[in-house]
Amino acid sequence: MSTTDTTTPTENPAPPAAAAPAEAPPVVAPPTNSGGGPSGPSGPSGPSMGSEGPQAFHSASLYVGDLNPDVNEGLLFEIFNAVGPVSSIRVCRDAVTRRSLGYAYVNFHQIADAERALDTMNYTDIKAKPCRIMWSQRDPSLRRSGVGNIFVKNLQESIDNKQLYD
Repeated sequence: MSTTDTTTPTENPAPPAAAAPAEAPPVVAPPTNSGGGPSGPSGPSGPSMGSEGPQAFHSASLYVGDLNPDVNEGLLFEIFNAVGPVSSIRVCRDAVTRRSLGYAYVNFHQIADAERALDTMNYTDIKAKPCRIMWSQRDPSLRRSGVGNIFVKNLQESIDNKQLYD
C-alpha cells in the first residue's frame, strides 16, 4: 500500500528512503532503421506466459530472471543483440548495495525479435546459470488481476525450472 506525500519541496528537501530496488541506467542501443515498434518502459506489454505470443499493442519487453549476480548490461546486450536489435537493457539492483537482484529487462525494437529471443533463449546458460525469460508485465492492473503465478515447493533438488515448464 502506498501513501501520498503532502509536504512541499521546501519542507522536505531530502528524498525519501528507497524501499524499492534501484535500477542502473539502461544500456541503450543506437537507433536502427528496422521500422521501430513499441519498446521501452512505456505502454502495456505482453502476457506473462511464455508459450503465448504478445497480443496487439504490447511492447517488445522481456523479463529475464534467475541471473547470476555477475551478469551485467553489457553481457546481456551481447547475448540478446545476436537475436535482434535491442533498444535497451536494465539489470535491477539493490538501492543500497548496488548488487544485482538477479533479474533484468530486455527491450527490443520489434515484437518479432522479442518472440524469437523468448523461444530460442529461454533456459539457456548465462554465466553457468540457466536464465528464465517471460514477457514483461508492466500494466499494474494486469499484474494484480490474480491470474498467472503458481508456486510449487518441496520438490526434489534435481527438478529445475525448465523441467517444470516442459
